[in-house]
Amino acid sequence: MQPGVLSAGIPVLGICYGQQLITQLMGGRVQPGEKGEYGLALLDLAVDDSPLFKGVTNHQQVWMSHKDKVAEPPPGFRVIGTTSTCETGAIENAEKRIYGVQFHPEVVHTTEGMRILSNFLFDICGCDKDWNPGERVELTEQQIRDRVGDRNVFFFVSGGVDSTVAFMLCLDALGSERVTGVYVDTGLMRDAETQFVRDTFAGLGLVRIEDCAEQFLNALEGAREPELKRHIIGEQFVKVQERIIEERGLLNGKWILGQGTIYPDTIESGGTAKAATIKTHHNRVPGIQKLMDAGLIVEPLADYYKDEVRAIGRELGLAPALLNRHPFPGPGLAIRCLCADEDKPVERVPDGYLIPVKSVGVQGDFRTYAPVLAIDAFPTAASRLQDQATELVNRTANVNRVIARVATREGLEHQKVFASTLTHGRIALLREADAIVREMSAESGFDAEVWQFPVILIPVGAGEARDSIVLRPIQSVDGMTADSVSMPDELLHAMAGRLMAIPEIAGVFYDLTHKPPGTIEWE
Repeated sequence: MQPGVLSAGIPVLGICYGQQLITQLMGGRVQPGEKGEYGLALLDLAVDDSPLFKGVTNHQQVWMSHKDKVAEPPPGFRVIGTTSTCETGAIENAEKRIYGVQFHPEVVHTTEGMRILSNFLFDICGCDKDWNPGERVELTEQQIRDRVGDRNVFFFVSGGVDSTVAFMLCLDALGSERVTGVYVDTGLMRDAETQFVRDTFAGLGLVRIEDCAEQFLNALEGAREPELKRHIIGEQFVKVQERIIEERGLLNGKWILGQGTIYPDTIESGGTAKAATIKTHHNRVPGIQKLMDAGLIVEPLADYYKDEVRAIGRELGLAPALLNRHPFPGPGLAIRCLCADEDKPVERVPDGYLIPVKSVGVQGDFRTYAPVLAIDAFPTAASRLQDQATELVNRTANVNRVIARVATREGLEHQKVFASTLTHGRIALLREADAIVREMSAESGFDAEVWQFPVILIPVGAGEARDSIVLRPIQSVDGMTADSVSMPDELLHAMAGRLMAIPEIAGVFYDLTHKPPGTIEWE
């Protein structure tokens, strides 16, 4: 941000680090906190006359993601909100119309966040309230026509919500003669996924299936680090695209690549000017970036969140069976199959067991890549364990995720992380476990109660059983934040029993971590 913005006489709202930046630039003081504050917190209003908090109830739930804090507001500012950990939860200079909040009002977990943002936009800034969300399809399709011009659009479709809605928007905007697609079976898909895609697009006749499993798996051989996996997968997609375009004679300047990238993908890939890379989306690898720089990509959904994409899909008349599908990452099972460079023992620590397999998290606005803390705590109620997990992450350095043991063949003190890579066998093992979880979740109705249910394979075990499963059911609206969800005990233990019947599985764990500090996916 240019410092001149703060003296331009226009309203400013700083969110999280935005509040700290305002403080730093205007003569206040920012300092490290004694411990982090990631996840749910309660905001107490320090005043009753702030226009930012008009109509907002006291002691409200907010969503935090920070460790640094405002120790001393700038001259002319007052504190208008606090939490138990952060005495400067919100500040204002009403005369200059400059406000700051340490929490995130834009996420669903801040219960009155929309009211706070409305107060800022409509009362403080005087913005027009007459935006009609029903115009999204028409406006987006016009943007597609403007972007594409007289070219045609070629899509890689995944069968997921994002790519399907983007494909249908282009189809609506340009007509069937100008839009075509290919589904690439990478060998990294869930059980029966290819057949689902075949059935979904059967009536359109515009999508063909490409079996590229060996190409992708061979390219990934030996890859362990998550960013490297994502880059390899993205580059393989580019190679497939180039081959298909050449085979079809599409190198005549009349084609443009369509993608279903949505806003959280862009943010977490470091796709805005000052954003950190949390994890690179496969639509943001270098080969794709070159096409973007050359103006050869159209992304109709790049400014939308997942809930908005589903709303657009409903406006387009897409079936609920498709729109209500759980999100599934483009790199597929590759980023749910964790790897390790070397054998390492599980370490006993005061609060549990430190498992030296690293997962990706987001603490503050930055990517973390840290070991996992396991607690030997079931059958304690999962909701209590989730509160404990939040506290453990907030006070434990170099940890961004807490899991609980559900069932293991050996005690945690006897287990270790095994050196491992992506192999056909480990992908097949994860696919089998994922199919069991999906089947039992669907039969019990639990899948309708959660937003997403990743199943993770980690190289942790003992003896000949060298991999364990982590269950990660979460609830979210837009994917930017998420809650770990408690599974009914009877279903959890039945599921663990079926998973433990697989000889290669050494244990079953339950991810208790909210986002932040842990990302939804582990890589």
